[in-house]
Amino acid sequence: MTPKKRKSTDVDDEKDEKDAERDRLAEYRGRRDPGRTPEPVPREAAVPRGDDDTFVVQEHHASSLHWDLRLERDGVLVSWAVPKGLPWSPDTNHLAVHTEDHPLEYATFEGEIPRGEYGAGTMTIWDSGTYETEKWSEREVKIVIHGARVSGRYVLFRTGGKNWMIHRMDPPADPEAEPLPEALRPMRPVERNRLPRDQDAWAFEFAWGGRRLVAYVEGGRTRFTDDRGRAVDGPGGLGSRLGAALGARPALLDGELAVLEGREIYMIYDMGHLDGRSLLEVPYRERRERLDALELSGARWQTAPWFPGDGDAVRDAAAGQGLPGVVAKRLDSGYEPGEESDAWRFVPGSPTGRPGGRPSRRR
Repeated sequence: MTPKKRKSTDVDDEKDEKDAERDRLAEYRGRRDPGRTPEPVPREAAVPRGDDDTFVVQEHHASSLHWDLRLERDGVLVSWAVPKGLPWSPDTNHLAVHTEDHPLEYATFEGEIPRGEYGAGTMTIWDSGTYETEKWSEREVKIVIHGARVSGRYVLFRTGGKNWMIHRMDPPADPEAEPLPEALRPMRPVERNRLPRDQDAWAFEFAWGGRRLVAYVEGGRTRFTDDRGRAVDGPGGLGSRLGAALGARPALLDGELAVLEGREIYMIYDMGHLDGRSLLEVPYRERRERLDALELSGARWQTAPWFPGDGDAVRDAAAGQGLPGVVAKRLDSGYEPGEESDAWRFVPGSPTGRPGGRPSRRR
């Protein structure tokens, strides 16, 4: 007697029943003590069913900075740790390490996981939204993400064990996006004894008298070059913390290391690249507005103030604080890499530029 052929719906129903019997969150619960961590730890093995369309990217400051990509699937959040964040261009693939499934409640979790606990560190939501599934198998996942900060088609493919790679399948939203330059020699001011007469056309910054440092931030990592474009080491901890502050946004920052009240602070006063777009031809005023919008402020770095208009007041304030002087910058000027430009002018605050020394020429 020929056995009756089972309908595909019968097979699907049986698979669903087996999935329901398996505790998808057993590993997750086994790694966490609900009495010690603020993370959601469901007690029941059964998991709720959603619409399989929620995604979240969480910025995780654990033993090493990374981003956790989580996709709702069959009642849990299937998760990958992505050390460099989601790639913004099809030109590069990023490592994605598959981790344990997380409960759906984790999609809204932000908080501090205590020291000594699994994944100890700060967890924040970097982006969230919905996604569509184009393919889902044990070795390949194709999705279309719709988020506030990242949108596009991505594929995750398994390379061995828990290691996967994530690749962006479509070009970034900006078709003219370009990578960070390998090195940039910073723009330098000429030295003048007097402030510009047409002060309304200029902005004025303090001259900090420090060491010039250009920062290249990408994927949460930072490298530095000096005033000649040579690779140098930044102060301990500055690179990782600055990278964490910008998250997955690529940026090129120009500034200098200044000693303020006995502490070395990276004072950031310009930006040559952001989110895949060069800012070298963008006027100074707009570059500074974009830099201010990043709200870069930490224990080891600050966004330097700038003052359109009244240069005399800024020069007096610089002298009162013992600073070398001011740097006047034309509001409509572009950024000229490696050039000593009259669009930037260093004006000493005193005849010697600083008490007992020569004016700083490192700007």
